[in-house]
Amino acid sequence: MVSQLLFGETVEILEVKDGWRYAVCSWDGFSGWVDVRQLYPLTPSDYAEYAIHSSISLALVEGLMAADHFIPLTIGAMLPCYDGLRCRLGELFFQFSGPAVTLSEAPRTAEWIVHIARRYLNAPYLWGGRSPFGIDASGFVQLVYKMAGIRLPREVTRQVAEGIPVDFTEQCHVGDLAFFDDGKGQIGHVGIVLPDCNVIHASGKVRIDKLDHFGIFNSEQKRYTHQLRVVKRLLTNSTPALPSHSTSPQREPQEVSSQVELFD
Repeated sequence: MVSQLLFGETVEILEVKDGWRYAVCSWDGFSGWVDVRQLYPLTPSDYAEYAIHSSISLALVEGLMAADHFIPLTIGAMLPCYDGLRCRLGELFFQFSGPAVTLSEAPRTAEWIVHIARRYLNAPYLWGGRSPFGIDASGFVQLVYKMAGIRLPREVTRQVAEGIPVDFTEQCHVGDLAFFDDGKGQIGHVGIVLPDCNVIHASGKVRIDKLDHFGIFNSEQKRYTHQLRVVKRLLTNSTPALPSHSTSPQREPQEVSSQVELFD
């Protein structure tokens, strides 16, 4: 599995093979093979309308109710043509009673980013996952920012090209994206900066750890697990992750003796 599509996300079909369709996700351009039985065909007019008039479910787990069936949804699912009570998929109408936000009205603030990110705490790690029952690092970051109305690529190697670089961890703001080296010179991990220079990220599970200029320090393992490569800022109205009188967290010398600073 390379990624997951959530309910209501639209795709374009590029190739047909037996019971499979090679699909490109409209939100981020990510592509892969999908079982045709998990797709619902749309008219061109519906496809265009959903791109403009859709909301996002904020409920961790909620259901769509129809007259004769029920569809379970997870947070981040799209609600096509949602009017506050019902959404529409083709000619089918569903009732939705959970919290939702439209893409155009989603708060683009650090506080909102942190609020949404914390909803995923302890979700298990799953390569390619994009749900609270299994999610990977880049999928976690992408969905959190999607619920703030901000479009990010699916892959961490493309996400790192977004935003404005932050020179030092002491200058990090809440909501910044911290990217980490895989040990071979490639960006392989990403997390979201929280207050007090913590970071929330998907590693084994969605968890909160300490962040400094060396990387992520796991207090349970008492070691650095990820080397910091670069911090990028996407929000214009965020607040510093550290109070003005604070400094970056310090570790015992033996914990960092084999590390090198990654900021030029």
